[in-house]
Amino acid sequence: MFIDQYYSEQDGTISFTREQGSEFAKRVADDFNPLHDADAKRFCIPGDLLFSVVLSRYGLSRHMEFTFSGMVLEGVELVLPEPGPELSLDDTEGRHYLSINRSGQNSMRESLIQNLTRNYVEFSGHTFPHILVPLLEEQGLMINPARPMVFYQSMIIDMETLDVDSAELEIDHNELTTDGKRGDARLMFKFISGGELIGRGEKNMVLGGLREYDRTAVEAAVDEFNQRRMAYTAN
Repeated sequence: MFIDQYYSEQDGTISFTREQGSEFAKRVADDFNPLHDADAKRFCIPGDLLFSVVLSRYGLSRHMEFTFSGMVLEGVELVLPEPGPELSLDDTEGRHYLSINRSGQNSMRESLIQNLTRNYVEFSGHTFPHILVPLLEEQGLMINPARPMVFYQSMIIDMETLDVDSAELEIDHNELTTDGKRGDARLMFKFISGGELIGRGEKNMVLGGLREYDRTAVEAAVDEFNQRRMAYTAN
């Protein structure tokens, strides 16, 4: 699968280089979060890359829940678990990073998995600025551009059928609850094939360090994001 170029496998473990994580973020997810720059001091592997590897290795199930509990750094060796209804991605030292619960019919259909993966990670990669900025603006808030604190907490997929070759993603609606400087964002989406609804999902994020909305600061942050994207695509 296309995802194979973005990780390395050896002796039942997988690992990622900075370059693999950064290229996946930019080339596949259209995600220009500075944390995914290969030379970033606080670099971490995109959570959506872990999601993509899981689907490519274990298939797509009718119901899947992903819960993230740690950031994967370059070179961390994750042990591939045996297939089962509950999967746990831990490193060779026993540190835990991702839990997956899955049930129902499972499909290894490559065309469906690749199509759904690409559509989901592109949607997920556009969380900032396309979704979070207007969602926060509605409540007069913004992420601190000097120290953005946005954590990928979990995601859920519920499919009504797996007997298709493709699944387009459409945004359903978004929800945001805040308490002081903390926010919980719930991004709802649906999967469509041949004009028919075939599944639903949600992505849950925790936002920290929220502050009062400042249009000038927000516009500057969005401009910087767009400039980074244009600089990459120009190369």
